[in-house]
Amino acid sequence: MSYNFGQPIVYCPHCATTVDFREIAGRQRPFCTACETAFFEDPKLAVAVVIEQDGKVALQRRTIDPGKGLWTFPSGFVDRGEPIEEAAVREAWEEVGLTVQLDRLLGVYSSPGQTVVLSVFVATPQAGRLQSLDENDAVGFFAPNELPDLAFPNDQAIIETWRSGAVRPIQTPHLDFS
Repeated sequence: MSYNFGQPIVYCPHCATTVDFREIAGRQRPFCTACETAFFEDPKLAVAVVIEQDGKVALQRRTIDPGKGLWTFPSGFVDRGEPIEEAAVREAWEEVGLTVQLDRLLGVYSSPGQTVVLSVFVATPQAGRLQSLDENDAVGFFAPNELPDLAFPNDQAIIETWRSGAVRPIQTPHLDFS
């Protein structure tokens, strides 16, 4: 079965009945009245890699949307069943031609209403050559004070966390379970 990522479930994948929405486990969720099945739409996991060398970070200028023409880190979606560390190493190779050594997890980024959860790793290049590949038309190492226009809202927060040398602090939300 094919699922159009980012689009809400409209038809039941089991019986093709148009789904309704019901409050289940505190949220409105797609619900098939024919099958009496609730669907819990999971977020999509992505990875980004802050490849550092001599105090600079590797960035790529995107040739595809979202963010076409702007700069970001090598990044992409984790395949089902793929460990996130392997996905990070794979994305660095596929997007900028570098084999990397993952040094640490910088942080995990998510936002209300967004379907993507981003795990960000810091890495050092081990082999290969920084180069433009399929999804970019320019690459380079940039000092934190000489950054080009960044593509995504999290990019600046990632840079700031990386510059501080810290791991992204976790902000515990207050949830009312009463």
